Amino acid sequence: MENKIETGQIAPNFTLKNQDNNDVTLSDFRGKWVVLFFYPKDRTPGCTFEAQDFSKHLEEFTKLGATVLGVSPDGLTSHCEFIKRSNLKVTLLSDINKEIASTYGAGGIKVFFGKEIKGVKRCTFLIDPHGNVNFHWNRVNVIGHAKQVLAKIKETRFLERTNLV
Repeated sequence: MENKIETGQIAPNFTLKNQDNNDVTLSDFRGKWVVLFFYPKDRTPGCTFEAQDFSKHLEEFTKLGATVLGVSPDGLTSHCEFIKRSNLKVTLLSDINKEIASTYGAGGIKVFFGKEIKGVKRCTFLIDPHGNVNFHWNRVNVIGHAKQVLAKIKETRFLERTNLV
């Protein structure tokens, strides 16, 4: 059974290996925004577009104090090839057993071409500098998604500066 993380909850901590075989721990990013996007598979059309779009806007995310982390069940070799072939700049994390995806409610049964399969659902979590889930996109349309996430960070930062939250 999968957990479902709601807006306002503390984001569950985890440690996963990145494409360079280094440990990446969520709590190490306290004080920064984290865009945590789950995707089903390296080098598939939708996943490639999404990762390239986040890479295209990575400088904007960085200027806003945000780190972008992509998570899939693919292994490190696959991530390295995906980064190289698709000219990606984002960090990719390997969740081979889908444990983190399950914890975040991104793993489980999904419908693919009319068939139910067990896999990883495309979804994104925006985690604030305090480690709380600020926003969650459950059904992601890859076209324009990176800009949606950027807009949400800007909106939230504006509301915080003007004490409206």
